[in-house]
Amino acid sequence: MGCVIGTGLKAQTITGRLSEMPGQRIRLEGFAGFKTYTILETQTDSIGQFMLTFGRADHGMAYLLAEDEKPLLIILNEENVEISGQTLGRPESIKVLHGEENQVFERFAQEHPKREQALSAWRYLERLYTQDPVFTPQLDSRAVIDREMKRISQEDHDFIDRLPADSYTRWYLPVRRLVGSTSSLAQHQVEEIPAALAAFRRLNYAANRLYKSGLYKESLENHFWLIENSGRSIDSVFLEMQRSIDSLLPGLSAHEERFNQVVDFLFDLLERHSLFAASEYLAISVLNQNRCTLNGDLARQLETYRAMKKGNIAPDIIFGDHIRLPLDRQNDQTTIQVQPKRLSEVKAKYYAVAFGASWCPKCRSELPELLGAYSKWKSHGLEVIYISLDDRKEDFEKFTIDWPFSSYCD
Repeated sequence: MGCVIGTGLKAQTITGRLSEMPGQRIRLEGFAGFKTYTILETQTDSIGQFMLTFGRADHGMAYLLAEDEKPLLIILNEENVEISGQTLGRPESIKVLHGEENQVFERFAQEHPKREQALSAWRYLERLYTQDPVFTPQLDSRAVIDREMKRISQEDHDFIDRLPADSYTRWYLPVRRLVGSTSSLAQHQVEEIPAALAAFRRLNYAANRLYKSGLYKESLENHFWLIENSGRSIDSVFLEMQRSIDSLLPGLSAHEERFNQVVDFLFDLLERHSLFAASEYLAISVLNQNRCTLNGDLARQLETYRAMKKGNIAPDIIFGDHIRLPLDRQNDQTTIQVQPKRLSEVKAKYYAVAFGASWCPKCRSELPELLGAYSKWKSHGLEVIYISLDDRKEDFEKFTIDWPFSSYCD
């Protein structure tokens, strides 16, 4: 086993003995934004002992994984770490023998779930004693429940407040709790959502401590999920998303690579959730900034929103000689001579551009409605142009053969 460390860089070690894991591969996996990477691998000896080395560039959270891929979360910092136990697959069997910050993290990991379970039980009783007429008269009991809930919640805060101001654990634990609380907030604690959103907006995605935390992706997902599921009107949801986007981008402006990574991920997230108003706001905000250069593929994606922004001139579509006329005009030479070569040449008071394809089930169900309305629309000066996304000429022609308006496929 071994590792090459650059000259002048101090390395730390993780050593341990896992009594039920002799002769097994052990891997140390670090976090880098949306990805993980292998820091080092080794193999335990005949009694389960191992040693792994890491450097300053790896500082943050990491996973220890064995061949069964069951992870043990640990903190990588300036301290050496020593653990002892049976197997990584049973975290309750693992003890941190050396490494003060990891010992603190281990203690919190043991105590916090018990407090959460107790709080969950007290919240159930709180709802019972405030909503059920059988129990609502019991004011003394309600006071006891409220007092105990506050006491349990305060224990977590006190635990964290006692940690050194510069410790990674003191920063990490509240962020981890914030990220993991969104579902509960949306269902049972809606009054706490504004404070949670404010905490999300304070996160700095250019900072190494977040980039190396393993919470990079989840914090973005849960932040925008919480807004989407906060019970607000759709207009209010988009307003909150705009506020979050505005809080997110400035902190990234000094780190171009991470700026591109976060924008790319968030844009895809909003698109997948059909949050197109937020996608448009993100795209235009990013394109209008001049602090970071966008990578080519991302810039092209975002430009589609700027080009199609409400109020802009629509992009022209070049038909050439390939526009397909309705049957009743295909042999009319006068009609053929004035047939438009591009979308901007369509002679009509209004026109609608319909995109579709023969293989699209939704198109097949909706196009009959368009066909039925066409004659009425045309009498009011509206022309329809159908743009096909078919990739086989015969499919396009068969699909559009009886249509009363012009169609085009490249």
